[in-house]
Amino acid sequence: MSPDSMAPGSVRSAAELNEQIRALWLRSGGSLSAQERAAYELLVVEWASAIRGRVIEAA
Repeated sequence: MSPDSMAPGSVRSAAELNEQIRALWLRSGGSLSAQERAAYELLVVEWASAIRGRVIEAA
């Protein structure tokens, strides 16, 4: 299965979410504000869900 494939229940792929996480860190210069931290946490939770969906599907 491709890393870009969609996980069940996820609107965005794990790869897309990973890119957004990386972009957030680059824009912030490595130090997140409270608002950026909240956005980061949501992205990580969604990314983990997309990865989990890929693992379950692969099993």
